[in-house]
Amino acid sequence: MTRIRIGILGYDGMQALDLVGPADAFAAALADADAATPERLYDVSIIGLTGRRLVCEGGMVIQADVTIEKAPRLDTLIIPGGAGLRVPAASERASKWILSRAARTRRIASVCTGIYGLAPTGLLDGRRVTTHWAFVQDATRRFPKLHFDADALFIRDGSFYTSAGITAGIDLSLSMIEEDHGPR
Repeated sequence: MTRIRIGILGYDGMQALDLVGPADAFAAALADADAATPERLYDVSIIGLTGRRLVCEGGMVIQADVTIEKAPRLDTLIIPGGAGLRVPAASERASKWILSRAARTRRIASVCTGIYGLAPTGLLDGRRVTTHWAFVQDATRRFPKLHFDADALFIRDGSFYTSAGITAGIDLSLSMIEEDHGPR
């Protein structure tokens, strides 16, 4: 069985759980959990926006597998939220890279304020989206072409997925796993 490649964009100032929650959900998806050596269904890579050492908002340090310059082809790209992506230089760099990968990526998702990296690409224009409720007003002002639903846990609109606050990224990841392999 060919594993599905998941890439999670990492950057300084991200929310650790926005990355770790989805990474662990995909890593825990096994073809036959009761087998002596269960087969993983996903390969998860952390892709650093700048360097390989990433410092999260809370101070946790995460090591990226590769940087955006050497990132492999992906089936799914996940953009975690965090204050670091609301910095214009980081948002611009992330959105340029996301846009360069979009045509070759089956699905792209943002967790919480990861929308600040995905929305500037224009790929979400005219689409229904969500983010953490505390950022809906600011995001609506910055990205007026998006249709925000502040009450949704996560939303799929075409090949684009957005989720609300931190732990909603885990729920979103579980729904993607179910989409790929069914509810079991």
